[in-house]
Amino acid sequence: MAHQRKLGRPTDQRRAMLRSMTTSFLEHGRIETTVTRAKEVRRIAEKMVTLGKANTLHTKRQALGYLTRRDVVVKLFDEIAPKYAERNGGYTRIIKIGPRRGDAAEMAVLEFVD
Repeated sequence: MAHQRKLGRPTDQRRAMLRSMTTSFLEHGRIETTVTRAKEVRRIAEKMVTLGKANTLHTKRQALGYLTRRDVVVKLFDEIAPKYAERNGGYTRIIKIGPRRGDAAEMAVLEFVD
């Protein structure tokens, strides 16, 4: 089983943060965050796109169980997943953009590949 980063938060807060970040990423197609958070969100987002490619009632319910907004699930199944039908994984990229001004945390942009 793959190791999950703790991100300095209790389990419930970490899970809630990753759910909302993944939902936001799927909604907007790109987010700006720290590198470690981007790597965690990428893991989940890639799995969501893979679910979207299957496009069954079961996979829709799995996505609805994780993502926080129904309209984002609709977008995932109707727009995002069909775009990557021919691609076997690797739907996202992480681009490092340098340190954050306040605490010098390494920042990155997570976005879908074209």
